Amino acid sequence: MKQIKNLGWRVTMAGLGINLALGILYTWSIFKMTIKDSIVAGDGVFNWSLASLNDPYAVCCLVFAFTMIFAGRVQDRISPRITAVIGGVLTGLGLILISFSTSWISWILGFGILTGMGLGFGYASATPPAIKWFPSAKTGMIAGIVVAGFGLASVYIAPLAIFLIDRFGLSQSMLIFGIAFLVIVSALAQFLVNPPEGYVHPATSQNKKTAADSMVNFSPGEMMRTATFYKLWIIFCIASGAGLMIIGGVAGMAKHGMGQMAWVVVALMAVGNASGRVIAGILSDRIGRANTLFIMLIFQASVIFSLLFITPAQIALLVLAAILIGFNYGTNLSLFPSATKDFFGLKNFGVNYGLVFSAWGVGGFIFPRVSQMIVAYTNSPRMAYILAAGLLLIGAVVALMTKSPVIEKETKPEFIATPVPEET
Repeated sequence: MKQIKNLGWRVTMAGLGINLALGILYTWSIFKMTIKDSIVAGDGVFNWSLASLNDPYAVCCLVFAFTMIFAGRVQDRISPRITAVIGGVLTGLGLILISFSTSWISWILGFGILTGMGLGFGYASATPPAIKWFPSAKTGMIAGIVVAGFGLASVYIAPLAIFLIDRFGLSQSMLIFGIAFLVIVSALAQFLVNPPEGYVHPATSQNKKTAADSMVNFSPGEMMRTATFYKLWIIFCIASGAGLMIIGGVAGMAKHGMGQMAWVVVALMAVGNASGRVIAGILSDRIGRANTLFIMLIFQASVIFSLLFITPAQIALLVLAAILIGFNYGTNLSLFPSATKDFFGLKNFGVNYGLVFSAWGVGGFIFPRVSQMIVAYTNSPRMAYILAAGLLLIGAVVALMTKSPVIEKETKPEFIATPVPEET
């Protein structure tokens, strides 16, 4: 039998690089701060209402998530390479579009819809091919490494955005980002490749239980008939929404005490975000996805609740809280793809995770929008923090009740035929 070269680490690093570009989403608080300054100053550049300030971000999250369903099917059926190129082109075009207009509708179409679709295609292409090259015992770790790029992106995009905005303005900065990310993502896409049909990692074949688990494959319809899917969806919606609510506004929180150095908080939160993805992935490989989720949700609720007692002047506490919130939010982005793969299999992983990931979009649409409305009408985020912390505690309880779905379809024993030598 011809030996297959394992390209797992090459694919993993390419996926990491793609996510480093697509993570511009988490720098929204920097862009929003510039838009808000324009609105408050009344300079006529951005004629938006303060209540609609998070709308492009919220729409982007929603479109991103639901695009993942279709993009996941393209990834499963056609190619992760093509899926990633589509993602790079759409992301770039969306950013280029908003560089030519400051109107609310243009930012909804450009950042919200086009870039949101681009993020969906790019993100859907990165994780599935990487974890297919590795055994199940490393699923959490590999998923964590790939998606860490998305969380870590703000470390360089936030200060770069501040620099570009100060020098060229927000519109020209979007043009630069659009062209750069279109080229970078399309180039890295060439390294994404799925293993050959029937490929089994040598470490998997040595473990009978793991090998048997890898044969469990739910179609999207079968997955959606299980209670496990809906439990995962509810937890993901709450956890992602609460995290995105804070991430989307953290630069504004920090600006009161740090001025133009607010990007430091965004960057440090990104470090926490990325490390949370890797650490939670490794931990969940050892103690299980549901147990890790329970721990992280309780921790995240505690940190968000602590924001009620931190003032903008308490810089050290604000920075620590931001890092911990980023860390806890990041854990979701490695735990849920790993749980989806464990519970429902690899064959339809792209579209199955797309359906689970739709919860991220719903949470990302509702929570930031509601929190912005609360702040606009009460001039305080306190009620938003209390609401988020309470829902996270509910999510933790649901996590304890989440188990692997019972396989209802009968499995027939498979017979392994003696291979016939190939003609030379």
